[in-house]
Amino acid sequence: MVRAQRRHLLTAAGALVAVRLTAKAQAPVKAARIGYIHPGTADPGSGNVSLFEAFRQGLRDLGYVEGRNVLIEFRAAQGKPERLPALVAELVALKVEVIVAGSTLAALAAKQATGTLPIVFPVAGDPVTSGLVTSLARPGGNVTGLSLLAPDLVGKRLELLTQAVPGVTRIAVLWQPGAFGEGTDKDRLKEAEVAARALGVSPHFVEARDPEDFDRAFSDMTKARARALSLLPSGMFIGERRRLVDLAAKHRLPAIYQSRESVDAGGLMSYGPNFADLFRRAATYVDKILKGVKPGDIPVEQPTKFELVINLKTAQALGLTIPRSVIARADDVIH
Repeated sequence: MVRAQRRHLLTAAGALVAVRLTAKAQAPVKAARIGYIHPGTADPGSGNVSLFEAFRQGLRDLGYVEGRNVLIEFRAAQGKPERLPALVAELVALKVEVIVAGSTLAALAAKQATGTLPIVFPVAGDPVTSGLVTSLARPGGNVTGLSLLAPDLVGKRLELLTQAVPGVTRIAVLWQPGAFGEGTDKDRLKEAEVAARALGVSPHFVEARDPEDFDRAFSDMTKARARALSLLPSGMFIGERRRLVDLAAKHRLPAIYQSRESVDAGGLMSYGPNFADLFRRAATYVDKILKGVKPGDIPVEQPTKFELVINLKTAQALGLTIPRSVIARADDVIH
């Protein structure tokens, strides 16, 4: 009788343990909440969305499944930088665990809003000069990410443009004030002016603070008799790539961009790092932070590979014959 009772108690205890283990195994996994903010639009065809998809793919590659173990709060400023602080405030109020800031301006707005919440930037022009981080090797604080900083990129784009458009003497240079901070802006403009003069061409600088300035900017280029266009890096320009490409075509301006996304959209050529790859790699930063690594201890990476992409269909539409020597150097050619 005693043995029977003991067996019954042991069986019941075992069943209870099994129930507890099963309940534990079936307990819902807490989903990490990530805030994602970009200064441009959220239109399906915009550069913002394609780069956002690259970031999401990076998360999936690391085992994150939206709705199960990760939630993403997406916010877009619709090309209006003044909206960034309010959008960042929304993400902070939602108590996200990490903010991914899709541009230097977005990262600066996030840093101003919080000194504790981790911030990751997939692309930033000069994170040290702009004040995002203390140094590339040891960022310090709550911000880290990937930098676009590389010497001579502005000059290299101008050089490639003059080679692709032989005989050009006046080139428009479109830039967004404040895109990377005042110090970096001045450096980029100076670099463009020096490089242009060295190439024997006259630069015509045109600014666009937001997408509403684009029509006026291209009208200014036409009045100045610019015969080609180079765009200085800007997150807004990537997000508004289709409109910029359309305007360049309308004004028959051969243009060189900072990323291949613009060439895929119909732009003539681009030279720079692979932006989609940078946004995918940003997911590894988020993963480390979610696993407990402090942002200030994660070094800022710099691009090591740059690609030249040429769209020959666009060249033909412009009545332009790009020299074979330039085409031979391209990493990818769209026919």
